Amino acid sequence: TKGRIQPATIEECVTILRDYRRVMREYGVTTPDQIRAVATSSVREAENRDAFLDRVYTATQIDLEAIEEPEVTRLTYVAVQDVLREQPLFATGQLLIVEVGGGSTELLLVQQGNVTYSNTYGLGSLRMREQLETYRAPADRLRQILDQDISRTVDDIRRNVPVETAAPCIVAVSGDARFAAAQLVPHWESVDCATVAAKHLAKLADEIAVVPVDELVRKFGLPYQEAETVGPTLLIYNRLAQVFKARKFLIPKSSLRDGLLREMAAREHWTKEFSEQVIRSALTLAERCRCDEAHATHVAALSLQLFRELQPEHQLGKRFELLLQVAALLHEIGMFISNRSYHKHTLYMVMHSDLFGLTKEDMLLIALMARYHRRAAPRPYHEGYVNLDRDDRIAVAKCAAILRVADALDSSDKQIVRHLTFTREPGQFIITVAGVEDLTLERLALKQKGTMFEDVYGLRCVLREASATGGGRG
Repeated sequence: TKGRIQPATIEECVTILRDYRRVMREYGVTTPDQIRAVATSSVREAENRDAFLDRVYTATQIDLEAIEEPEVTRLTYVAVQDVLREQPLFATGQLLIVEVGGGSTELLLVQQGNVTYSNTYGLGSLRMREQLETYRAPADRLRQILDQDISRTVDDIRRNVPVETAAPCIVAVSGDARFAAAQLVPHWESVDCATVAAKHLAKLADEIAVVPVDELVRKFGLPYQEAETVGPTLLIYNRLAQVFKARKFLIPKSSLRDGLLREMAAREHWTKEFSEQVIRSALTLAERCRCDEAHATHVAALSLQLFRELQPEHQLGKRFELLLQVAALLHEIGMFISNRSYHKHTLYMVMHSDLFGLTKEDMLLIALMARYHRRAAPRPYHEGYVNLDRDDRIAVAKCAAILRVADALDSSDKQIVRHLTFTREPGQFIITVAGVEDLTLERLALKQKGTMFEDVYGLRCVLREASATGGGRG
């Protein structure tokens, strides 16, 4: 690729997508909500990415998305989760899900059924092949160079991935991994997920790596593009098995395409299970930065109650419900750097963190919600906020206003405010708290933080203690 998508490649893609468009019309698939086309790192990182996407849309009316790394990881997980649930290790052990692509490697660590780590590394089979072409070295030296390049990144991966003492089982998700399974597993076509011994894949990788691309095409009937990448891909998987001391691979037939289809069929990717995994990832980050977990989780629970009660006013969907919960969990993360102006440190830390399945846009919205949980309200010139469109600016303000109220309700840091009921009177949003006799501290905090809520919702937030007879006082 050399950093650019060549004109001939662009036109070849256009021709293929035109054919798909014609077939879709024959099946009555014509509206935008019925079609989703995505591209991954090779397009995302191309210098002429926008020109390529515009050319495809102009010629085919297909809105091709260059999806971000977190979405690739999420869709890969969606694709394989049903198959993996059938594996005993899913609930009790460690699975390291690895997709080696042309331009990058996606990693996802699942421990006892929970996603605990996800990241993307710039280690790809096509990228490796192109780097080799820049070296002017004898053929026998090229293999050594390739091994060194792979080891450099894989050793870095090993340092970063928080595996437990026991070796994980590696789940290899890629076309090249499926090619390996087809060579090594009898009756591969009749199984949904194959088990391959690491030593057998290592032997195949060594054999494939020394075979010229043209011979791979002739011997295995591979398309030329796949023959170029299969050697480096299998070497990457082999090195991962070595550094993690993995004895076996699981190779499912599922691919990114299956994840897309499952999500389109469900018509919703902000599902309960996805939300739980995102929250687990956020809690892991909060723990790493020594946040007060009891306070953070309580503020998140209060934020959720308020968000759902105020649904008629804010009219935001499940996406923002989840983003608000994550912002609540991370709103004090900046204290890891300093207590002074920690909300600003929170902004930077969240913006530059990765959470499972959340895009850079999602992380920016979370960072801004958390940043505005105290002190100044949003200003047009504030970092990050200035880049938002009108809808996102309004959504951030709505969620940050809720977060301020939730944080005020736990101003004691003792989680005493739990049982809430809500009523509305002209110009007022009344929160009645049961089981707490004195809300003086919370009322003072709400007075300091409640202005933004009134500005956004047009309602003054009033806090009352519930009386024994069911009434309250303001």
